[in-house]
Amino acid sequence: MSARATRRTILGGLTATALAAPALAQAKPAIVVVGGGYGGVTAARELVRLGLGVTLVEPSATYTSCPSSNAVIAGLMPLSAVTFDYAGVRRAGVTVVQDRVTAIEADGRRVHLAGEASLAYDRLVMSPGVAMRFDAIPGYDEAASLAMPHAWKAGAQTDLLMRQLAAMEDGGLVVISAPGMPYRCPPGPYERASLIAHFLKTRKPRSKVIVLDAKDKFSKQPLFEAAWKTLYPDHLEWVPAAKGGRLKQVDAGAMVIEAEGGRFTPAVANVIPPQRAPALCFEAGLADAYGWCRIDPITFESIRVPGIHVLGDASAAGAMPKSAFSANAQAKVCAQAVADLCGSRKPDEPRLINVCYSLAAPDYGFSVAGVYAPEWDALVSVLGAGGLSPDEAPVAFRAKEAALGAAWYRTITRELFG
Repeated sequence: MSARATRRTILGGLTATALAAPALAQAKPAIVVVGGGYGGVTAARELVRLGLGVTLVEPSATYTSCPSSNAVIAGLMPLSAVTFDYAGVRRAGVTVVQDRVTAIEADGRRVHLAGEASLAYDRLVMSPGVAMRFDAIPGYDEAASLAMPHAWKAGAQTDLLMRQLAAMEDGGLVVISAPGMPYRCPPGPYERASLIAHFLKTRKPRSKVIVLDAKDKFSKQPLFEAAWKTLYPDHLEWVPAAKGGRLKQVDAGAMVIEAEGGRFTPAVANVIPPQRAPALCFEAGLADAYGWCRIDPITFESIRVPGIHVLGDASAAGAMPKSAFSANAQAKVCAQAVADLCGSRKPDEPRLINVCYSLAAPDYGFSVAGVYAPEWDALVSVLGAGGLSPDEAPVAFRAKEAALGAAWYRTITRELFG
């Protein structure tokens, strides 16, 4: 069934319900949002603003932001600068439940929690982030991540990688492995490599970082490579898949990484595995064989399970990348669509924007922007819209882009967490 046919079916069903039971149609719809990150908090706040009753379910009492976490790893800011509580979310009128969803009963429109309670919903919004595929790299599992952190979920892993770098002796080798697409934050491994190279250049100048890559091309590649040539010619090396960058296996106990191009014994290893939607999405029937949740690009409603909307990193959003900016934009569109569907209105076709800032050094930044629109059952790039920072720019321009990225981070975290 096409996305448009799905929407017609849903709207028809809602209209029939409203005619059959007008008293129910007047009741305030109950919306449950799962996941307290950029997508989930944005959706919850927007839904409250639109007059709906919202319960946000998040197992942690605090949220640690992936954006800016690379700066924490490189010693440029403390972990506390990227950690937030939910007091401001509660003040905005969202009911926040600190618990973990264990099961979704789609037919009964109810989510079950680890604390043995359950929540009924009229519509469910899922923004659960990603899960690491610990089965994808021989030798790399959750236990191995305690020696070779992925740090691709910010928090304890961020702190661990930061402490490993700080404790490393000058002259040590740092190895980062970057996965194949798709994964959370496409330019993230290369920003991390850049900021670690900055850390090494300024504090451990005899050390070096090598990026082993499972692919031959990556986001903002010309801009990163120009920065590396200028800033870190002796401290950073990128090895693409064509030159042996793809990992074969790891031995966390011996601190050995084997790639197609050779064997490495780093002092610090940052292994970023492939990713997929979390297990809950598979258990609920939302995720497909490719590992992600396919959605209607207008409403973000699952094409597999009616009444459930999926946004952010877990969704298969076509050309739109998995980023915090994307999740924020998707959540606003999704919230309006949920309000429209609850009110038996046809959602408008949206236009979504993503802007992604990256740092190559504390005062050296650049960005990419894109505009996306629904086409059939996917979000596609709008031709001629958006684009990259210029390949050649004065130092002052790069410093301004770095400042703009920092301003975006301050603005969005204040907007969401208060």
